[in-house]
Amino acid sequence: MRFYLSTLAGHRRGVLILLGWSMLEGIPAFFGGKLVGTAVDQGFAAGNPLAGVLWLLAFAALAVAGALGQRQVFARLGDVVEPMRDALVTRVVNGVLDDPTHRRTPDASAVAMITRHVEVVRDATAGVLVQARALLVTTVAALIGLATTAAALIWLVVLPIVAALVLFGLLLPSLAKRQRDVVMADERTAEASGAVLTGLRDVAACTASAEAYQDVARQVDHQAKASVTVAWANALRATVIAIGGFTPIVMLVAFAPPLVASGQLTTGAVLAAVVYLTSSVNPALHGLARTTSTVVMRLMVALKRLQEAAPRSGREIGTEIPANGEFVLRDVTFGWSPDAEPVLRGLSLDLRPGDHLAVVGPSGIGKSTMASLLTGLMPPDNGCVLFGGAPVDRVAPTIRHHAIALIPQETYLFTGTVRENLTLLAPWATDEDLVDAVKKVGAKPLLDGLGGLDAPLGHGGEGLSAGEAQLLALARVFVTSASVVILDEATSHLDPAAEARVERAFARREGILVVIAHRLSSALRANRVLVMDGGKPLLGSHEHLLKTSALYGQLMLAWDPTHREETPLPKR
Repeated sequence: MRFYLSTLAGHRRGVLILLGWSMLEGIPAFFGGKLVGTAVDQGFAAGNPLAGVLWLLAFAALAVAGALGQRQVFARLGDVVEPMRDALVTRVVNGVLDDPTHRRTPDASAVAMITRHVEVVRDATAGVLVQARALLVTTVAALIGLATTAAALIWLVVLPIVAALVLFGLLLPSLAKRQRDVVMADERTAEASGAVLTGLRDVAACTASAEAYQDVARQVDHQAKASVTVAWANALRATVIAIGGFTPIVMLVAFAPPLVASGQLTTGAVLAAVVYLTSSVNPALHGLARTTSTVVMRLMVALKRLQEAAPRSGREIGTEIPANGEFVLRDVTFGWSPDAEPVLRGLSLDLRPGDHLAVVGPSGIGKSTMASLLTGLMPPDNGCVLFGGAPVDRVAPTIRHHAIALIPQETYLFTGTVRENLTLLAPWATDEDLVDAVKKVGAKPLLDGLGGLDAPLGHGGEGLSAGEAQLLALARVFVTSASVVILDEATSHLDPAAEARVERAFARREGILVVIAHRLSSALRANRVLVMDGGKPLLGSHEHLLKTSALYGQLMLAWDPTHREETPLPKR
């Protein structure tokens, strides 16, 4: 809530502008009944219809001014709501990226937060700024106008309304609980469906489609029941407000005639009270209650849920500046939890510009974890990872993001042109730079086949093979100014010849190249090889490791560079 309010406070000028236009919007509600009553008393009832018509025309002019104020509120709404939404999305995404528990698998609950909870906050904020604001202004203005026009009737109107609002407020806690149940049911549905969709191969392989369907259907049924319960609760609250809004009209019909007969009220004052009740107070009361029970309640529940469940970034933004482009790792140890066996233990390594390092070992041994440590995505449990003499995770992001590039095995392409995808990390790159990068990684035939840099790409590289998508992702990083490039099995879908061409192209960039090897042929092209087998990693040249590492020797014996180049590393 504090973050939400501070975000809105950061756009104080926009909020003040909305309030200013709201005052204009509330003018018809304040003067409406008074002008109608005056038109009757001083115009039609006094035998001067022209004066009555003029007073009604004044009322119409004020209504036009109020409509103008409402129009400006809608026009200015985006200046406040959209930055707030972007700030919430950024908060959730940063929290998920900084949460190591979701580093390897999709976080379905975070998707639900962004696609549902944040959108609820966005829509509800817009509703509060448009509906609740306008209804509150209208109600207050109408009640003040009624008090100044027909003071003898004010208590007949106010008491039933206050009683209805008090009863409505007493029922709000139960509505909040039911609204929270809907939110939680929505998250569980997202998690269940996300688990099934990400594991479709396993579901099909285990012939578990019936179980998967039942799991998702069960959560959908719970969500439907929660939604129905909220609907019944809202219906009860609507009934309370309807009675509270209708009672003042009944009281007015019952008590106004004697007051008019005794001379305490004029006919115009009674008509003004009717106008205030029917055109302003009663509709505003219904709208305010409806907005409170739906918009405001959904806003509060969504903010509470985001506070409870949205991952938070516990790390401060780094500010250190590296002195050079060298990497130094000393006695680095890392485990995924305090009780887990470390996946990296006692790793020491120096990397200087011009180095080409291949990292080999069985799958799941921690090679990708090492890539995350080098990029500063995760700090080590013990030891240090220094980039230019500074802890890499404490280097200023603007420097680190330009100096270090990680290309994972998963390829990320986006809807847009080839040029837009290739310049994602280097917006300054010219077409000549892009074509040169494409040529050097061996993707020029692919670019020609697509139709050039202006060719459109579908979402996720739709229509491209996995290898073609990897080539474009490699070219995207090649064109950047990154002095450290980490290929985390980024060539896994390329044939051995294409893989060799890519690695040689990156090695010629004269920076630091780290290759998380998918094939052992990568070790033959590197200056040094790091062997990871669960213990203390071994570092040396290919020839040296053949003599000193039994695991490395076994891996090489199992790989015949003449006949088995496409054999990936064995599983552990």
